[in-house]
Amino acid sequence: MTVKISQTAEIQKFFEEAAGYGNDAGSPRLKRIMLRVLQDTAKIIEDLEVTDDEFWTAVDYLNRLGGRGEAGLLVAGLGIEHFLDLLNDAKDAQIGKTGGTPRTIEGPLYVAGAPIAQGETRMDDGSEDGVATVMFLEGRVLDLDGKPIAGATVDLWHANTKGNYSYFDQSQSEYNLRRRIVTDAEGRYRARSIVPSGYGCDPQGPTQECLNQLGRHGQRPAHIHFFISAPGYRHLTTQINLSGDQYLWDDFAYATRDGLVGEVNFVENAHGIEGRVAELEFSFQLQKATSADDEQRSHRPRALQVQGA
Repeated sequence: MTVKISQTAEIQKFFEEAAGYGNDAGSPRLKRIMLRVLQDTAKIIEDLEVTDDEFWTAVDYLNRLGGRGEAGLLVAGLGIEHFLDLLNDAKDAQIGKTGGTPRTIEGPLYVAGAPIAQGETRMDDGSEDGVATVMFLEGRVLDLDGKPIAGATVDLWHANTKGNYSYFDQSQSEYNLRRRIVTDAEGRYRARSIVPSGYGCDPQGPTQECLNQLGRHGQRPAHIHFFISAPGYRHLTTQINLSGDQYLWDDFAYATRDGLVGEVNFVENAHGIEGRVAELEFSFQLQKATSADDEQRSHRPRALQVQGA
């Protein structure tokens, strides 16, 4: 027989005290959220008859997850980050903010402060020459009427051929495969880079440990992340997943969406390079901003590379 006490007045008063409702200090918003967390946690424990061993195993898991810095990865893998996108889509639709390139998850691997270039740039440091396939990426930033947006900032980042990202992978040079490009008068950006690889969660890490218990893989398709911003337009966080990847529509992080598949075209002996070369063209359409906040990305904590570190 299951004993349930979480809804009694005594326990509710206890949780209010634990959440700081008995004092005037602190954050009222956090108090409200924490009270709900305590109440819902207690209800889960009762409803699912969570044992002491299961509870403390979960606490240990959270310690290990944080110790490995994988909380952001698990949030993506459990679909919560994608849910936030769907929720924001629904909020936008309700107030008539529709059209343009779809948003999708940022992921946990952005690093602020990448080198900035006008119009075009090279993203890779040449360390994978002879191993990687050279990729020429270009496109335009447009408004909803298809008119070019000059001076937009295209902030993009992607993995190397091993599926690793600079900064988090200390073997790579600073800001390798990370750049910001300011669009030209025609709204165009161009970049020479390499074809990225998809990646999988660390098989020994806590995120994959959880996914294993759910009977799920932890693989992502090859993809390129983007922040697109311009004065007077809504900031866009998105990514394009590359055509032909076996995980294109089976992304463990649920980032692939209609309208966000980049069609890669392989050619021979082009752009002054011998052998196989990849071409990828992808353009973005931005919605008009209705407030200054619309122009800004979220204030999510992000890594900042220290030059020379």
